[in-house]
Amino acid sequence: MYNKYWGLKEPPFENVPDPRFLYHSTQHDEALMRMTYAVKNRKGAAMLTGEIGCGKTLLSRSFMQQLAGGPYEIGVVANPNFPPLDFLKEVIYQFGIRRNAESKSDLLHVLNESMLDNMRNGKDTIIIVDEAQVINHQDTYEELRLLLNFQMNERFLLTLILIGQPDLRDRITAIPQFEQRIAIKYHLGPLKLNDVAKYLMFRLKTAGMQKNVFTKEAIIKIYEYTQGVPRRINNICDLALLVGFSSKANIIDSKLIQKLIEDRG
Repeated sequence: MYNKYWGLKEPPFENVPDPRFLYHSTQHDEALMRMTYAVKNRKGAAMLTGEIGCGKTLLSRSFMQQLAGGPYEIGVVANPNFPPLDFLKEVIYQFGIRRNAESKSDLLHVLNESMLDNMRNGKDTIIIVDEAQVINHQDTYEELRLLLNFQMNERFLLTLILIGQPDLRDRITAIPQFEQRIAIKYHLGPLKLNDVAKYLMFRLKTAGMQKNVFTKEAIIKIYEYTQGVPRRINNICDLALLVGFSSKANIIDSKLIQKLIEDRG
C-alpha cells in the first residue's frame, strides 16, 4: 500500500528469508564465514544458534545460496522432530533419493552409497537441520551423532550443520560425545544500536529507496523497543511506514514510533 508513496519498489521490512535482504553485520559475516569454513574444510559438524527473531533462517538461506552451483549435494531438514527411523527417511528424501528402504540398516546403506557416489563425482554431502531445538527424541540426536561416523581415513563423507534457538546448545551440551564432535560453533545475537541504523538504511535501499526516512531519535526508540532483534525491528518499521503513509508524513520521527509503541501495549 505504501510503496509508491515512499518511493519503494517493494516492502523493505518483510519477515521472509529473502537473501537479498540479509544485512551483513560483523556477527552475520562471522557466522557465514564459520559455516562456510566447516563445509569447505570438511569439519564434520557445525552449529549455529541464535535468539528468536535474530535472522538464523535468513542467514541459512544466504548460506545455501552461496553454496548453490558448487560441488555440493545439499539436504535440508526443516521440520526435524522425528523419531530416529523417520528422521533418516526424511534425510534420504531431501536428497532426492527414491528407494524403498524400511529398516535402519537399509536406510544407512542407502545413505552411505549416496555419499560415496557424491565423493566419486567430486561432490561434498551437506545435511542442514533447521530448528534443531524442536527435536524431542533423544535417540534422534544420537542418530545425528552417528551420521558423523560416515568417513574415510582422511575425510568426513558429510558435513552436518545444526541451526536452532539457544535451547539447542543446552541439548547438545547434555550429550558430551556429540558436543565434542561439533568443530565449529557460533551464536547470533541482536543488533547493536549503530547496526540498527545501518540495517534500516540497507533494507530501504535494497527495496529501492535512496534516502533514510527514519530520524536519529526514531532509530534510538526503535532500538530500545526492539532490543535490536531484527524480526521486531521489521514489524514496527513496516507499521511505521504504513502509518506515515496514511498520515502523509515526510519522515518517520520519534513521536510516530512512540505512538506505535503505546498502541502495541
